[in-house]
Amino acid sequence: MAKGMKVKKYEESLNYVILLSESDSLRFPNSLNQLKQLSNLLLAYSQVNGTYVFILFCSAYVFKQTFAIPGSLFLNLLAGALYNVWLGFPLCCFLTAIGASFCYTLSSVSGKVYIVKYFPTRIEFLRQKVTDNRSQLIYVLLFLRLFPMSPNWFLNIASPIIDIPIHLFFISVFIGLMPYNFICVQTGCLISQLNSLDEVLDTSTVLKMIAIAIVALLPGFLFRKKTKI
Repeated sequence: MAKGMKVKKYEESLNYVILLSESDSLRFPNSLNQLKQLSNLLLAYSQVNGTYVFILFCSAYVFKQTFAIPGSLFLNLLAGALYNVWLGFPLCCFLTAIGASFCYTLSSVSGKVYIVKYFPTRIEFLRQKVTDNRSQLIYVLLFLRLFPMSPNWFLNIASPIIDIPIHLFFISVFIGLMPYNFICVQTGCLISQLNSLDEVLDTSTVLKMIAIAIVALLPGFLFRKKTKI
């Protein structure tokens, strides 16, 4: 009986592998429908081989972050659908920080010349801001990460060029993107009920995130004012 169950489970696993390899759903999603198809497929396969799905998800997430590929929203939603808030949220925070740090390292060793060449104005602006706020840099970095309209991909590739230490960079990414990650993962838990991606970050949510970003900047402002006195 036990042997028969093992054989049946092996056959089911093999069928899922074939399904995954032949399905058009196994790709980075670009729309809500593609995301729903992918989540259903991975949820089904995780019943047979959850470890494979976990490794696949983590690898895909770090890959996109390392090479500054847009689409973190989709993967955060997918994390909610696959792992719920309690695992999906800390997992996304950790993977975001790891992937961004890889991007930081990649930019540091091979991308400086091109980044300065194609984004000279932005680089100089950020460099000046970092210089002016060196004593309270962590607060500025947290503000930039918490602010919903900040170009995180550009901050990742520009940070080593404007002399942001890797440890402050990692902390700012890990903590600063927590609100965004939490909102996306929490929404992903109810992905079947989601009708539009606009529901993830509505006007009310964006305003709250802006308020949080401003609050994060206040300690640095007060510290700077105190030092002047």
